[in-house]
Amino acid sequence: MKRRPTIIDVARKAGVSKSTVSLVLQNSPQVRAETRDLVRAAIADIGYFYNRAAANLRMSNAGLIGLVINDLRNPFFTEFATSLQMALSARGYAAVVANTDEDPDVQAQVVGAMLEHGVSALIISPAYGKEPATFDPIVRAAIPAMQVLRNVEPRMDLFPFAVPDYVEGGRLATEHLLEAGARRIAFVGGLQGRAVTRERMSGYHAALKKAGREPLVLTGRATRAFGRQAARRLADDHPEVDAALCFNDLVALGMLAGCAEIGREVGKDFRIVGFDDIEECAQAWPSLSSVHCDIAGFGERIAATVLDWLEDGVTPPPQTLTPVELVVRESSRGRSANAFS
Repeated sequence: MKRRPTIIDVARKAGVSKSTVSLVLQNSPQVRAETRDLVRAAIADIGYFYNRAAANLRMSNAGLIGLVINDLRNPFFTEFATSLQMALSARGYAAVVANTDEDPDVQAQVVGAMLEHGVSALIISPAYGKEPATFDPIVRAAIPAMQVLRNVEPRMDLFPFAVPDYVEGGRLATEHLLEAGARRIAFVGGLQGRAVTRERMSGYHAALKKAGREPLVLTGRATRAFGRQAARRLADDHPEVDAALCFNDLVALGMLAGCAEIGREVGKDFRIVGFDDIEECAQAWPSLSSVHCDIAGFGERIAATVLDWLEDGVTPPPQTLTPVELVVRESSRGRSANAFS
């Protein structure tokens, strides 16, 4: 006996995702008219029958997007999650958000729970380790899923990856410090061996190599506490270092506090550039130069990308780099006499 057509057969025939077909079957206004017509034509062509009674059991979670974040205590990730959630809301979707606290076991647990509750898509800023436990169940669920900000899963044809151009950011920041007159520049923070650390560091290495300067790297946790300790360590062990590019703004803000503690004047005796440009950078004293990743715009772009994939079957490319720019403030430019005017 011939097999009865399934929703997956309809999706393949129409060239869209399974979730898009579901939305059409539910008469969702979130799907464009031309896509609806395409799906309905495929349904008629292959003779698919929609069991509405069974589908009604699942409808309470239609339009629910899972957002899994590795560290919501970090303002960078909080700003991203907020902008993404608001962009999804503007398109009529709800987001369920989970913080994994860098724990891959927690990550696998929350992803599994979201799949059980019928999320339509997943957006993951992943923790490191035990990747199959998180990503293999998503493959079996056959829903759109993106990696953002960190790439831990090599199957980017299944899990496309999007990130600001960290390499370019490191280059811009290092070249700025060289042009500002820095003689020895350290890279401070970021755990050794992680891809995100290498990416943010590679532009630094390239710029120093081009200038004929030697690098100095102090790896460690990307926290204020580490940055504060690093300020004293550089002063004691490497007094020739007169500038630092930090792995992120938390490390850089910690270095501001550490320099104040030891009486080192930032912007004059020592120059600092952070990475991410969280809101606090402009409010710190001295204000902190930082690589601006437009994290709010990035969140909006990811929301649009995932919903285009979900609604219209437009699969993202395996990797997307978004532009960055350097915002120069007092910590690397120096403070003027009329800084408060």
